Amino acid sequence: MVIQKSLPLYVQIAELLIRDIAAGRYLDGECLPPERELASRLSTTVTTLRKSLVIIEEKKLLKRVQGSGNYIQAQPDVDSVYAFFRVELLQGGGLPTARLLSVDRLTKPDDLPEFGASEEAFRIRRLRSLSGVPCVLEEIWLDGSFIDTLSAQDLPDSLYLFYREALGLWITRAEDHLSIAPCPDWGPQEFGPKAGTPLAFAERISSAQDGARAEVSRNWIDTNLARYVARIK
Repeated sequence: MVIQKSLPLYVQIAELLIRDIAAGRYLDGECLPPERELASRLSTTVTTLRKSLVIIEEKKLLKRVQGSGNYIQAQPDVDSVYAFFRVELLQGGGLPTARLLSVDRLTKPDDLPEFGASEEAFRIRRLRSLSGVPCVLEEIWLDGSFIDTLSAQDLPDSLYLFYREALGLWITRAEDHLSIAPCPDWGPQEFGPKAGTPLAFAERISSAQDGARAEVSRNWIDTNLARYVARIK
């Protein structure tokens, strides 16, 4: 099976608009700017934008009125590629991207919550950005029972999409624990906070479609640029 390393541009734009709608940057009932103007703002073509709007319309977030315009229809709990990614720019929204820093198969450290059937897990470290702004250091531990080997070439931006397409693993539930923790010492230079700086810290325990714990992730968030957001409707 071929796994795309990055999402097609029209899907990325759709995901950005979905997150902006969820963040209230586009309000329910608001008419979007004319397509040519919106395409220019998003640095894309009208043709690509229209493909993005089709996705949003299919998710019932957009109503097209012939001769009038495209109107937002805000909806709770919209299924999207980044539905589980709860970090946004301070002004709201932002398209998530990831730069892989390392991937290693290791014995699970003692300080991780219990998860999975294997004594080993894949530790995936990434720098997450929102619309190009580095905001989050991310460390994911995927239980080693799902796959024998994993390389950098296997991993796209959206790990949950990769889990579904390559491993048959659907993350259906996530439990987040929020606290403060020091910035780790493995972050790249473009991540602003220095090692040891207190940061917002989110630890997530993710469960598969059978209810079993499959993954633990840790996120250190630069709160000068971004914040954790959970919306309840």
